Order: sequence, then C-alpha cells, then structure tokens
Amino acid sequence: MTVKSLANWLEFLERLHPKGQGGIELGLERVACVKAGLRQRQTGPVIIVGGTNGKGSTCAYLEAIYRAAGYRVGCYTSPHLLAYSERVRVDGALAAESELCAAFESVEAARQTAGGIALTYFEFGTLAAWEVFATARVQLVILEVGLGGRLDAVNVYEPDVAVVTGIALDHTDWLGPDRESIGFEKAGIFRSGRPAICADAQPPQSLLEHARAIGADLRLIDRDFAYERVYVNSHEEWSYRDRQGVSRENLPIPALPGVHQLGNASAALAAIDALQDRLPVPLSAVRDGLREVRLAGRFQRICDRPAIVLDVAHNPQAVACLAESLKAMGAFRRTFAVVGMLADKDIAGALQMLAGRIDVWLLAGLDVPRGATVKTLAAAVEASRLGGRVECFPSPAEAFRCAMRLMEENDRIIVFGSFYTVAAVLREIGRDRKD
Repeated sequence: MTVKSLANWLEFLERLHPKGQGGIELGLERVACVKAGLRQRQTGPVIIVGGTNGKGSTCAYLEAIYRAAGYRVGCYTSPHLLAYSERVRVDGALAAESELCAAFESVEAARQTAGGIALTYFEFGTLAAWEVFATARVQLVILEVGLGGRLDAVNVYEPDVAVVTGIALDHTDWLGPDRESIGFEKAGIFRSGRPAICADAQPPQSLLEHARAIGADLRLIDRDFAYERVYVNSHEEWSYRDRQGVSRENLPIPALPGVHQLGNASAALAAIDALQDRLPVPLSAVRDGLREVRLAGRFQRICDRPAIVLDVAHNPQAVACLAESLKAMGAFRRTFAVVGMLADKDIAGALQMLAGRIDVWLLAGLDVPRGATVKTLAAAVEASRLGGRVECFPSPAEAFRCAMRLMEENDRIIVFGSFYTVAAVLREIGRDRKD
C-alpha cells in the first residue's frame, strides 16, 4: 500500500478496525505481534503514565523538566485537540508529517507480514510513535496510557518507572464498575522490582495488593513523597519532599493553572527521583520546567475580560477540580457553560459538580462516535436541578458563538465536557482571529 499524505493515513487507520476510530478493543496480543515484526527494542529509559485524570499534565511536566535538563525526549499522548501530530512530540516539537507517514508505512508493512491483524487506531498510532522516537534517537520515552493500563497498547513496552496519577470512575464499561476494579487495571502498568508511583491519596486496595503481589517498588504520595503549598512574603511557592525526607524548597507554582496541579507535578518529581541515577536532573531544571510547561485544554484561559476558560474535564473527579479552580478565580457577574460530552460518561455526576454555579447552560450535541445528544444533556441538567437557564445547540461552536453574543465584560465562559468540545471551540476561536 502506498499512501502519501498524513490525511490519507489517518483515513486508512479509521477504516482499518471494524469499530472505526472510536473503537476500543483492549488486549496486548495484536500490538505485541506487530511490535515483534518491527523489531522494536528499548535503548533508554521509558516512563509510562496512567490514571483517570492528570495523565496528560504529568506527562507535560516530565517532558518540560527533562528537556530543561538537556535531554532529548520523546512524548506520546492522546487524544489530540486540533492535529494528530500533537500526540507525538520530539524535543517538544510536533512530529513532522513526513516522519509520521514513514512510521505508519513501517507499521503497515509489519502488520501485513503478521497476517493483516486489524489494529485499532490507537494501537497503530502507538507503534508508529515508537518508530518516530527510535528514528530520532531520543534519550527518554514518555508514554501516556490511552485507557486503563493493564491491556492498553502502551503497556506492550517495559516501563523503567510507572506512574498512576489518580483513580476515579470512568470508562466503567471496559474497566469495571468501581474503583477497586479500575485500580487493578491501572496497576497493570507496574513492574516487578521497578518504581511504581501512585499519586492517589486514597489508592484502592486492589492497586496496593497488585503492587505487593508482583514485588513492585511502590511509592505513595503522602508516605514516600509529598508536597506543601507555602507563602513567602505574600509570594506563593511550594516544596516537595522525596522518599529520603529531603525537601526541594522555593519551587515556582507550575505554569499549568488549576488547584490540583501540584499533585500532578509531585508525581512527575517522584518519577524523576526514581531515574536520578540514570538521567540526573538538577534543581534548576525542575524550576525551569515548572515555569515553562504548557498544555492546551487544561484550565486554559484564553482571555481575562471577559474571561474564557477551556478545560477537557469529562468525569466527576475532573469537573470537581474544575469547580475548585473556578472558585479560585473570584467573583463574576454571570457564568456561561458551554458543554458537550460523550454518551458513555457519567454525565449527571459530572455536571452535578457545578450545581448552583452556572447561570446559563449552553448545551451542545457531539457529532462523533459515542457523542451524547443535546437532549441527553438537557435531561441531565433538568433532572439534577442544577439551576440556571438551559439553551440547546447542535454543536459546541454554535453554543460558543451564542455565549460570545450574550456575555459582557464582567462575565465568564467555561467550555468543558470533552476533548471534542474544547477542540471545536479552539477551532472557532482560531477562525474568529483570522477574520
């Protein structure tokens, strides 16, 4: 098969698996078979990051800090917002279309040799990302789990350090109905004798037991590492304490906004400590990385007056964090919420976290696989008695345009519920700026 453009490749990937781009089929057998055909091997440290929320932020901290220390870093995350190349970064730069196409070509050749195994969109992309990193000869690979952990495609690689950020109810159709079931799946990225970082303050017993059963070197927040927010002469800073009780003081508040980000940053520092003998990182690089880290769609403030905030929060835990960050912003005359969600999420539970805080709900349907209809969202708002006026729109872009017409200088708009929702609004903002 000869495919010249990235758009052609992505269209091919969407058709490759019977379930399409949004298809989910957990398991390592298919991806391991094609990986063997590619003869991929690990030549440097690998960090795998899982968890319900905070995975992307933790990966961003690791990437920024190791780059500040002078290392060549490959980072694979998902999903993307505006362009597929956001998923594959080398030294902080998005992979070039030519690099991705060459990697896809290699994966496809190995797939055909293996009998034409029907890889999912994510599995194919994971193998291709590794090809890009191998060609670039990166010194460190950071891989973000797509879904779960134990049976996720990135788990076909062997992590030198595994990180689980936090555990909450999400993807219950695939991972199980409760935190114990989900915790076991997340803990599947741990390895015997290797550092296993957990930044959940109340980890499920299943995670603890699995780590113990396989002999992982488990390192828990508030036991083996911790953080503290401090004020020095009215200036906000924070400190981090490592496993040996040694503190890193006077750390700058991370550039990623949100009251929950110190937990994610701490998880990243715990992973960095675990690899310190192989990839030394000075304190100056930690500080520089915390200042320079960037990640779109995580309490991203587009402007201040009127205020526009974008956040990919899509489950109760994440929306609760969003609510706390909104509270920290101070008072606004009115708050408009542009919301679009996937149908398999806990819609009522997520929206409940903002009960009484929204003046106008601008609800939007998502025309994507698994997208919830606007009627479903409206029913959830009404049934939960969340307060505020409800208006319905066929798309997030139309909902956002309405919010912009209604809002005044002392109001704010929050956009949340899905990567798809934030992406649609980012595209709309981009069009407005071009005009």
